[in-house]
Amino acid sequence: MNRLGAGASRGVPSRTHRSCPLAAARARLRLRGPLARRTRGVGRRPARVALALGLPTAWGTTALTYKLACPLAQQNGLGARIVTGAVFFAVGTGLMLHVRWAMLKELRQVRKAAGAVQRALLRPLPARIDGLATAAVQLPADRGAAVGGDLYEVIATDQGVRVVMGDVRGHGLAAVGTVAAVLGCFREAVHDEDELAWVLRRLDRALARHLRERARAERPAPGAFPPDGPDPDSPVAEEFVTVLLLEIRRDGEVLALNCGHPWPHRLSADGGVRLLGGGEPLPPLGPFPLPAELPAVDCGRLLPGEALFLHTDGVEDARDAHGRFFALPAVLAEAVRVRPLTARSLLHAVFTRLLRHAGGRPSDDVTLLVLGNDGCRAGRPSGPAVARPVI
Repeated sequence: MNRLGAGASRGVPSRTHRSCPLAAARARLRLRGPLARRTRGVGRRPARVALALGLPTAWGTTALTYKLACPLAQQNGLGARIVTGAVFFAVGTGLMLHVRWAMLKELRQVRKAAGAVQRALLRPLPARIDGLATAAVQLPADRGAAVGGDLYEVIATDQGVRVVMGDVRGHGLAAVGTVAAVLGCFREAVHDEDELAWVLRRLDRALARHLRERARAERPAPGAFPPDGPDPDSPVAEEFVTVLLLEIRRDGEVLALNCGHPWPHRLSADGGVRLLGGGEPLPPLGPFPLPAELPAVDCGRLLPGEALFLHTDGVEDARDAHGRFFALPAVLAEAVRVRPLTARSLLHAVFTRLLRHAGGRPSDDVTLLVLGNDGCRAGRPSGPAVARPVI
């Protein structure tokens, strides 16, 4: 009995396994599976190392062999010098090509990782979410960056479609950690909280925890920061996030909570463009605590054929070569006159005009989001579908 138990613990098939070919085969597969996964890349690593080191070594050996062993390299004639120069030029070219190949390979790996980060943070929106046509685009200010300081998400819940759009102070890669903290909290809170105000309070607490962790990482010495928040003199204390929360219910009623973010535009079927909501928004999340009462703003109903255009402040702050700001209301008024108009075509029209106005790339992160009521509110989130007219 002890021998059988010891053999089983070492992964050796027992006598019962030997008597059944099928059981024995399964046991061998179980043994080989983890071992195969551990050793799958063992044979590849030496080959990669040999390729990375072998080519430069071969080129260097060729150059030294020619210089030391070839009689032509010892001569001082014009023809010998030309041949020697050609040999060393070929060696240098080979080394440069090898370095270029290695850098391109590393760049492909970095872009692949950046794409995975972007898909995890800013997940691509389906064409329709619970009867709302959707289209979104983001353009980070940093060249080569896949994500920036803007955030957005659209999720169907039992209370309706809930939307968040925000803008972290600053732009580029430095704001990615804050974007991840806010979006991660939003994706959980919208399903747990019945009231939009409690979703906003959850976001505020998540941001505060993130800032405390950043302050602790920057000043890890004991007592270097207050227990209730970051040091007022620390750059982390100046961080803030503007947030716009929307709840679009099944009957089209729109509720909003705005913390320092630009109000969206409502686009009607008759070509009208007007701001949704209005009034003074709350302060951005971060520097100031939220008030005790957070009544959501009733923005009326989003009727069939109407759409909401959400954006970050990088859109209206974009300047042209003469320093003029981007006239978003005028561009929207011009775009809604085009027929047929869908969420994607509206987004494309505005984004194209914005790039042309800013000379190819704005100086700040830019995010655009279109939500259109196409009159069909019975479905749940679906995959990419054919865009339908929404205005």
